[in-house]
Amino acid sequence: MTAVRGTTVDITTEDGTADAYLVHPDDDTTHPAVLFYMDAFGLRPHLRGMADRLAAAGYTVLVPNVFHRSGRTPLFDLPEFIDPAARPEIWGQILPAMQALTPELALRDAPAWLDTLAGSPHAAAGPVGITGYCMGTRLALHTAGAFPERVAAAAGFHGGGLATDAPDSPHLAVARITGEVYLGHADEDPSLPPEQIDLLDKALTAAGVRHRTEVYTGASHGYTQADTAAYDAEATARHWTALLDLLDRNLKRS
Repeated sequence: MTAVRGTTVDITTEDGTADAYLVHPDDDTTHPAVLFYMDAFGLRPHLRGMADRLAAAGYTVLVPNVFHRSGRTPLFDLPEFIDPAARPEIWGQILPAMQALTPELALRDAPAWLDTLAGSPHAAAGPVGITGYCMGTRLALHTAGAFPERVAAAAGFHGGGLATDAPDSPHLAVARITGEVYLGHADEDPSLPPEQIDLLDKALTAAGVRHRTEVYTGASHGYTQADTAAYDAEATARHWTALLDLLDRNLKRS
């Protein structure tokens, strides 16, 4: 496996300094850039490990702490194995930070993440890819829609609330996307019922967005997160195949 080099970096945003994890292959060349949007449990060792794996596949990856207005990482007192059913008090820590991060604030931050990648000596010039997990799927769609000229591909896995009645619902942002989109939905996910999947697909189709949507049968919300009770090894492997295929096709073209 390709050796990687990761470090914590500080990024200046309009609302203060955000910590982030930046990782890239341990060599002297540039690599296509990927913005990695975290899930609600935050920037922690497991997510750094996922970013490392992506970097080993030939990418320069940035994982920002999107909850930076609430504090630096580690923001939450999480156990090594996260099971909200066993410890429901975890949500008491997380929900205030989630609710405070509106789409408006997330998009105010997005230029800082994209500019950090653009200015990195380890990142190749040109549009980036995005991957997001759980709530990060919403952030990925919003960012791809707000900055279409800067995003060549966007992926989201086990996202929830992607097509709601809210005026800032993610499905309303997809009309401006010009890159390719891949979505790997969880089959057993009350936060994304079939009618939302259908509405999102229709919005993508109507906008002429190149996209592929798959429902991972038997997988729960959070299936890629190996440090949680929702982890599904088979669905996670499928996710890696789909994600790397999307990124390789759109970012590594000769």
